[in-house]
Amino acid sequence: VHLVESGGGLVQPGGSLRLSCTATEYDNDRYCMAWFRQAPGKDREGIAAIQRDDTTFYDDSLKGRFAISRDNAENTVHLQMNNLKVEDTAMYYCATDLRYWCGGSWFSRAAYTYWGQGTQVTVSS
Repeated sequence: VHLVESGGGLVQPGGSLRLSCTATEYDNDRYCMAWFRQAPGKDREGIAAIQRDDTTFYDDSLKGRFAISRDNAENTVHLQMNNLKVEDTAMYYCATDLRYWCGGSWFSRAAYTYWGQGTQVTVSS
C-alpha cells in the first residue's frame, strides 16, 4: 500500500484547504482511513477517520471545522478544513491498517501500519 497526500499549503487564518490522500497498490476495499497531524515538538495526533460504511470519527475539538470524506472511484480520501487557525499548522498524514472498521482506537498512531509522507499546512497571516 502506497499513500500520497496532497493539497497542503500556506493559508491565512479563516481560510480553507482540502487535503487529499490517494492510495495505490491497494485493493480499494473501503478500509478504515485516517488523518493525523503533527506540529513541531508535539506528538502525532489523530484528527479524523472514515470506515467501511462511511461512518466518520473526529477529534471533538475539530468537529464542525474539519470533514473527512471518501471518493471510492479515485481511491482517495479527502479532509476538508475550514476556518483554519494558526494552531492548525502542522504536517498532515493519512494512514490505514487495511481493516474495515476503525474502532475505538481510530485516533491512535499505533493502530496504523501504512502512512503517507505528509503534506504541510501552514496557517499564517
